[in-house]
Amino acid sequence: MTLKLVIMSDLHLVPEGEISNTLDTAQRLRQAVDSVITRHADADMVILAGDLADLGEADAYARLPDLIAPLPMPTHLMLGNHDDRPTFLEVFGDAYADENGFVQKVIDAKGHRIILLDSTEPGLVAGRLCDTRLAWLQARLDEAKDMPVIVVLHHHAARLQMPVDRIRLEEPEKLLAVLKTHPNVRHVMSGHVHITTTGSWQGIPFTTIAGGHYSAKLHLPSAPDYVKLVDGPGQYGVILADEEACLVHFENFIDAHYEIHRENFGRLRADRR
Repeated sequence: MTLKLVIMSDLHLVPEGEISNTLDTAQRLRQAVDSVITRHADADMVILAGDLADLGEADAYARLPDLIAPLPMPTHLMLGNHDDRPTFLEVFGDAYADENGFVQKVIDAKGHRIILLDSTEPGLVAGRLCDTRLAWLQARLDEAKDMPVIVVLHHHAARLQMPVDRIRLEEPEKLLAVLKTHPNVRHVMSGHVHITTTGSWQGIPFTTIAGGHYSAKLHLPSAPDYVKLVDGPGQYGVILADEEACLVHFENFIDAHYEIHRENFGRLRADRR
């Protein structure tokens, strides 16, 4: 029995009539939803892994239900650094928060445990997991016994050796220590960095997806120039997990690579693109 997850990230929705960094993020989400319906209608669920709204505005969150309504499978929402937790909960309701007020949850499906972690901290671009959240994670792992576990959080924790590491999860070794207490963590999925990466973090596989907003080109320390930002791909991840393996595929619902120059960054009305 195969578990199939679709992981989207970095939607960056804005209020009606605006665009973000030259991009119509609502239209890009429509394209992502159409892609899932056409190509992955058999998915068990869709997870939106944070940065739902560009500036955490109520008007932006209010657009989300209609945009994802065509999806035929359950959809689970998470927060990123661009989100505002109180505003999100005002729009979507306190039922999205756990007993400590964080937007995180556990989903058990097809013999797997999926843990959605809230790594957002007000006023911080980087991620943070406080002692309360780490204790919650530890309890959820302990409950799982030897079940295979997939963890999803917005911020990347493993070092990518790129400039974005300055905004990764703070004190990642604390997360790693908790994850290592479980014998079967299959994968850690993140967004945040707007680039596709995959690797192993002290034996734990991890992946970041480019997401639905702009994408960043590879920029290792050997590169002499600036980090180039482009309008594609628009991308989501597709996880296939069974008793033998956990696979991550990458579905590009938009293929484009036009550079977005930084002087064009910011918010505009849609009719001024």
